[in-house]
Order: sequence, then C-alpha cells, then structure tokens
Amino acid sequence: MRAIKTQAEENQRKAADILSLYERMKREVTELTRSQYAIHTLDWVFERPIFKSSDFVASSGIPAPTANRILGVLRGGEVLKVLMEACGNRPATLCFPALLNIAEGREAF
Repeated sequence: MRAIKTQAEENQRKAADILSLYERMKREVTELTRSQYAIHTLDWVFERPIFKSSDFVASSGIPAPTANRILGVLRGGEVLKVLMEACGNRPATLCFPALLNIAEGREAF
C-alpha cells in the first residue's frame, strides 16, 4: 500500500511539473519565435517530444518555411535538442529534453 501511495505522489508531482513547464514554455516559445504558430508548435511538441524534423514540417499544419524557421529558432534557443543530425535524405531527429526529463524523473537528455 505504501508503494502505491509513493507512486501516486510521484505521478502527481510529475503532472504538476509538466503543467508548470507548459506555462513557462508558452512564454518562452512565444518570445523566441515571435510567431502566430508558437502555441500550436508547443502543443505539437508536447504531444511528440521525440520527432523527425520532417514530421513536424509535414504534419504540424504550419507552412514549411515557417516550420523550418521555428525549428531552427527553438534549436538555437536550446528548447529543442538534436538527437541525430540530418544526413543526406535523412531528416534530423529532435527532442524536447525538458519534458522528457520530467517524464523520466531524471536528467536523461
């Protein structure tokens, strides 16, 4: 029973941390990108914290030039981290380390 309580408390803390991260990132992503698509981008990245850059461009609904610019800005602002650089026809694989670290409960990324 104690283990269940401990797990529930940990999950509650993680949920609160994720909500806090979302609120903080709304401001940061908006300031960095200065784009009407800032919140849309944030929502997309929260749903898929590890993704290929081409998937974002293709499925976010954001015009391709704008989507590519946003990814570059978020990489430069260290919101997104490159897991695997683009090479030839292979797109870059990016991640949202702040969210992944909360989910993992440790500094994994």
